[in-house]
Amino acid sequence: MIKIPILRWGEPYHSLESDKVVHFATGEVMAEVSQANGALVSRDMRHAQRARDVLREIPIRDILAKAKLAGEYYTSADLPLGDGTQSPDQFVKMQSATTGLPEHMCRFNMEKNQFVLANMEKILDALTRGLDLEVLSRGHGIESRGVPISYQAQSPVLGLVLPSNSPGVHTLWLPIIPMQIGLVLKPGPQEPWTPYRMAAAFMKAGIPPQAIAIYPGAGEVGAAVLQHCPRSLIFGGTATVEQYKGNPRVQAHGPGFSKILLGDDVVDDWEKYIDIMVDSVFVNSGRGCINCSGIWASRHTEKIAEALAARMGPVEPLPPEHPKAGLAAFTVKNVAESVWAMIERDMKSPGTKHMTEKYGSRLVSMDRCSYLRPTVVHCDSPQEPIAKAEYMFPFCTVVKCPQDQMLSSMGPTLVCSAITHDKKWQRQLIDATHIDRLNLGPVPTIKLNWLQPHEGSIVDFLFRARAYQEA
Repeated sequence: MIKIPILRWGEPYHSLESDKVVHFATGEVMAEVSQANGALVSRDMRHAQRARDVLREIPIRDILAKAKLAGEYYTSADLPLGDGTQSPDQFVKMQSATTGLPEHMCRFNMEKNQFVLANMEKILDALTRGLDLEVLSRGHGIESRGVPISYQAQSPVLGLVLPSNSPGVHTLWLPIIPMQIGLVLKPGPQEPWTPYRMAAAFMKAGIPPQAIAIYPGAGEVGAAVLQHCPRSLIFGGTATVEQYKGNPRVQAHGPGFSKILLGDDVVDDWEKYIDIMVDSVFVNSGRGCINCSGIWASRHTEKIAEALAARMGPVEPLPPEHPKAGLAAFTVKNVAESVWAMIERDMKSPGTKHMTEKYGSRLVSMDRCSYLRPTVVHCDSPQEPIAKAEYMFPFCTVVKCPQDQMLSSMGPTLVCSAITHDKKWQRQLIDATHIDRLNLGPVPTIKLNWLQPHEGSIVDFLFRARAYQEA
C-alpha cells in the first residue's frame, strides 16, 4: 500500500489524518492519502505568488518543451508516488480499481492527456488567437499592427476542485503551467492518481516544484481552494453550477446536456447516423459532459429509439481488465440504486417509454459496487420530466419535437451536433446563445477540436485584456 502525502508547493507533507482509497470490487486498500484541511490551504496560499514568479523565470517556449517531455514521462516512465514509485501499467490498474472505469478507457485518457501536452504550442496559439505568448509573461507587447497591447493575469494560481468520475477532465488544466500560472489541485477522493502522476511528470521534466500544490481532503478543502484562489474551476452537478453562476472568480463545469438534433431535411435517412448516435452516448461509458444525453427529431423517434436500444441494450458489465469492457462501475454505495430510482419515477409518465426494458434489468447490484446498463427512453414531447435528464452512464432520451420548437425547448446544451442542410436553421443554431459547442453535420458530440475552447476560454478566464501605453 502506497502512502500519498499532501503536496505543499512541491514539498510532501504527511498529516495525522488520512483516507483509504480502496478497490471498488475487492475492498483492497490501494493507497492511504493524507488529508488536508481548510486552515492548511489558507496558510499555504500566502505563497501563491511564488508559483507564478518561479514559472516566469522560465521562457514560455522552454516551458512548452518541458510540457511535451512531461507528457512522455506521464505515459511511459516510472514516476515517484508517495513513499514508492508507479509504472504506467500500475497507474492504469490503480485508476481503474478506484474509479470503476475499465482499464482500456484509462489508457485512452492517458493518451489523450499526452496528446494535449505534445500539441500545447498549437493549442495555446489557437486559444490566444495567435498572440505572442511572451505577452502573457511580460504583461504587455505590440500587436502585428504595431498597436500596444496588455494582458494582465488575474491570479498567480488556478484552483481546481476535481471530480472522481472521469479522468478526461484533466485535459482542461494542462495548459495552465505553460501559461506560467501555478496549480492548486483538490483531487477527487477516488481519483488522486492523475493529479499526482502529472505533477511528478512536470517536475521530472524540469517544472519548479514550487508551482504545484495538491490538497486531498473533504469538502472544506474544496471550499478553501475556491475561497483563497482568485480564479478556480469546480466540477459538479446542476446545483453546483447554479451556486457559482455569475461569480467571476469561479468557472463551474457541470452536466453537459449534450444533444444530437436531426433536421427535417435529413431525418428520413436517420439510419445513416445511428453509429454517430451510439458513439456519442456510449463512448467512455457515458461519463463525460460531452456524451450525448438527448436525441431530438420531429418524426421516426420511436424507430430511432428502438435501433439505439437494440445496439446498446444487450451490453453487460465486464471485468475492468477485459478489453471490451464498456461500462464503468458505480463505486460509491447506493448511488446507482438512487439514480435508477429517479429514472423509474420519471418513466411512469404516460408520455415516456422504456425502450431497453426488453433487454433485461438495467440495475446490476454487486457486493461492493453496482452497474447501470445502457438505457434508452422515448419521450413523446420535450415536456416529459425525463426529456432533459443526464446521468453518469450510457443514458439517453429520444425526444419527439417539431424542428421549429427545438431551440426554444432544448435548454442549455454544452455540445450540440445538428445534422441538417437547412441554411435558415443553421443560422438560428449559430445564433443560439444556450449552445456552447456547435457541430453542424454528422459529428459525434464526443469529438473535440483541441484548438477550440472546451467550455469557456481558459485564457479569457485567467487573463484580462487592458489598455496599455508607454510615453
